[in-house]
Amino acid sequence: MDSVRNPFAPGAGSQPPELAGREEIITAADTALQRVILGRPAQSQMLLGLRGVGKTVLLNKIEQIADGLGYLTSFIEAPEDRKLVDLLYPRIHQLLRKLSYIEGSKAAAHAALRALRSFASIFRISVGDFDVSVDPEPGVADSGNLEYDLTDLFLKVGEAAKSAKKGWALLIDEVQYLSGEELAALIVAMHRINQKGLPVLMFGAGLPAIAALSGDAKSYSERLFIFPKVDALSNADAAEAIRQPIEEEGESIDPDLIARIVALTRGYPYFLQEWGYQVWNASPQSPISVDCLERAGVEALRRLDEGFFKVRIDRLTPKEKEYVIAMARLGSGPYRSSDVADMLGEKLTTLGPRRAQIIAKGMIYSPAHGDIAFTVPMFDEYLKRHWIRG
Repeated sequence: MDSVRNPFAPGAGSQPPELAGREEIITAADTALQRVILGRPAQSQMLLGLRGVGKTVLLNKIEQIADGLGYLTSFIEAPEDRKLVDLLYPRIHQLLRKLSYIEGSKAAAHAALRALRSFASIFRISVGDFDVSVDPEPGVADSGNLEYDLTDLFLKVGEAAKSAKKGWALLIDEVQYLSGEELAALIVAMHRINQKGLPVLMFGAGLPAIAALSGDAKSYSERLFIFPKVDALSNADAAEAIRQPIEEEGESIDPDLIARIVALTRGYPYFLQEWGYQVWNASPQSPISVDCLERAGVEALRRLDEGFFKVRIDRLTPKEKEYVIAMARLGSGPYRSSDVADMLGEKLTTLGPRRAQIIAKGMIYSPAHGDIAFTVPMFDEYLKRHWIRG
């Protein structure tokens, strides 16, 4: 088959040709965006799921919807080694520059820029090419308390957006890397925005523990946000994610091969895209048949092992690798922390800091008290292929 016409898109955040099984999440986001721009209340969203389930893809789709509705959007990814204030500053600066050119919002945008200048000064933000050539506004966003100052800043931005008859959609990926203080400040700011009826919504995405972390940060987060679970697709939706892109290219695929791919990938979107991509390339002609499965499977696993899985194991220290390998030896999980300690022949309390560090790196999470699980689907199988002998 012609690889140039291959409709599948295996890659981090790449838009797949078919967003099967995500209609409810997309519709809820669309509805919220439309309500807020009309001055009606709506909840922000925090998408929760494992690696490779398509959270970033959904954030990108929501950004497209917001753009189409006339919103100004700001998309940031929260890395482990940078502060939230440093990530927000250039995005908000760009946003306010746009608002300052809209008739009727210049004064409000100018006031927000003054607040941004105060914010940058108090938190010592390196502004680079995004310097604000206005004087700071004393008493606004300059207390040094992140909760108070981020709220002040967001209110000013929301007022500027409202005066321009625009909305602002803030999209944050990898929310689990925000500190507790940063997450709490965002929640407080959005709570105040909601109370004031300003046209601002936040859409976040992160690992499953975010819901609990949000609740720990502020008890009212469950009323302020909805927490859609982004999981593996149902068998029917997974099959559609493979079949429809191929048929839209005017080709066809054997239903038995679709069923085999769904079973091999367990419906995880990233894996579906990889397997769809490989069976298309491995097939000499349409219809794509089961005959190409073995060849496609070898290449799919090679690419997943050398890319999707390897970049994650490479982030761990030797002792941390030892810990996750012990998890894999116990089966598919979730795992009791005490069982991992027994497997390693160490005390549970001694392993606590190591476990915490692996959680901080986003490799494992705790689905329930005393339990741990991999954040990467089928990671135990990868470890068994390459790190466990016998």
